[in-house]
Amino acid sequence: MTAEVLALCTGKPARLADGKLSSIDKHAVEGPVRITRMGLEGDTQTDRKHHGGQHMAVHLYAADHYAYWREEIPEVARLASPGAFGENLHTRGLTEGEAYIGDRFRMGTALLELSMGRQPCSTLERHFQRKDMVKRIIANHRCGIYFRVIEEGEAVAGDSLALIARSQDRWSVEDAFALLFDKARRPAQDEIRDLLAVPQLGPQWQDKLRARLR
Repeated sequence: MTAEVLALCTGKPARLADGKLSSIDKHAVEGPVRITRMGLEGDTQTDRKHHGGQHMAVHLYAADHYAYWREEIPEVARLASPGAFGENLHTRGLTEGEAYIGDRFRMGTALLELSMGRQPCSTLERHFQRKDMVKRIIANHRCGIYFRVIEEGEAVAGDSLALIARSQDRWSVEDAFALLFDKARRPAQDEIRDLLAVPQLGPQWQDKLRARLR
């Protein structure tokens, strides 16, 4: 499996419409970008409690989803260019249903490992000025993907994001996200334990699963 990296995006803190600072609005950068254990060089995370860190170092949001969102919320002009969802990687050819927890991808000279999906939050709603974004994402499972960086390196728009190793094929990002956040999904305890047993799963999602164990 190989996806195409259409853009690498970074962002700086800026005021949202409600006056709060956020780095969610990211924009494509030109030329090679250094990818470190903590993310793309030049990128920032304003809310470090909920974003960034080793297990959420690089955020991918599929360009494949943009046409859907432009139809659903056509009034949001920001959807005309990459980085609207706060993603570092704007790619074509890899969605949440095709990516599995623990997958390893080579991008340029960097090696990335998939840790979890992104939990939608109110920052997205303030960014798009839509109070229903969290509800929509939970319903359609178009959540985005987080990676940790196994090997630091460099990448540029036009590079491929190539799958080089898959350690399990039970838990895609979409399935794991649905188990944790979609109220229409009623997981059994053995499913929770099964997902929790995936060693590469990010600690934030591990904690949420443990809280649901009986």
